Amino acid sequence: MTGSALELHRVSKVFRGRVHALRDVELTVPRGAVFGLLGPNGAGKSTLVKILTTVVRPTRAEGTMLGEPLGRRSVLARVGYLPEHHRFPQYLTGRQLVEFFGAMARTPRALRRRRASELLELVGMRDWADKRVTTYSKGMQQRTGIAMALVNDPELVILDEPTDGVDPVGRREIRDVLVRMRSEGRTVFLNSHLLSEVEMVCDSVAIMVQGRVVSQGTIDALTAHSRRFEVTFLGLDDSTLRVGDRELAVEQDGDLRRVRLPAATVEEVQPVIDHLRARRALVAGVRDMRESLEETFIRAVRDPATGRALPPGAIQGRAAGTSAPPPLGNTIAPQGTSPSARPSEGGSST
Repeated sequence: MTGSALELHRVSKVFRGRVHALRDVELTVPRGAVFGLLGPNGAGKSTLVKILTTVVRPTRAEGTMLGEPLGRRSVLARVGYLPEHHRFPQYLTGRQLVEFFGAMARTPRALRRRRASELLELVGMRDWADKRVTTYSKGMQQRTGIAMALVNDPELVILDEPTDGVDPVGRREIRDVLVRMRSEGRTVFLNSHLLSEVEMVCDSVAIMVQGRVVSQGTIDALTAHSRRFEVTFLGLDDSTLRVGDRELAVEQDGDLRRVRLPAATVEEVQPVIDHLRARRALVAGVRDMRESLEETFIRAVRDPATGRALPPGAIQGRAAGTSAPPPLGNTIAPQGTSPSARPSEGGSST
């Protein structure tokens, strides 16, 4: 499956009091992938999710969802959604809850009953299916919520903090469910603050800071600049190695010695290994290293000079330096206002 599940351009949200929750968000989510939306508290992640699901009306939004304009009911019928702060009816059992939401999504009765049983088993809730939600822990409710989000067999699944309150074993099981969704061709839009979880399962990510997307792409692409190789070896006492036109410093690493090759490719490492072997050194290891997603995230949201969060002006300047694609012509705007008008909604949800 090719193309984009989501194409968002110039998505903005201004709450009453000129609170800018979102500032011209540009985002592309490929089909059939697990996509992670990252950002510190107050970055605007949940506001963006609520705009996608029409829970919150944007000040301005252009783009498409599953190839159709944003906000269409026909599109939302092909979307599954688990909100961050859900409030499930406590008097229902897990099975009844999934079937109830299946009915709301107009899934035929026989089909939703069958899918409820299958999905509750998938998320590890089969033995609790006929117990009331009020007896569930937070993690059990999260698992049941994922089953609920899948009952209408969606093409796009939007999960807002799905592992919140889930123990390590449960988080691993949820990761397995996300991988299975991807293998079935679904697109998963994951809003999470657990960077290690995102790094293990996501194909690509976007980092939001103060209402703007400051970085997006595959994890490999976002960390490519930090890629380096380290070669450890035994048998030479030289303080430097001359390999072609490169002069590499040799460091002591316990009983081993080590050379670093910053910004190197696999092809550039081979002459170093050949050089060491030609001089009868014993190559102990070659490590392909790059910064973690957490390091990339911290670098994106903090001023390197002070270590503090970037001020609004710096975020705006960084975003202004990127090229914005032309509008798609599919725009959501508040009723009775122009796309650039500021709505009169109260409160702020980020």
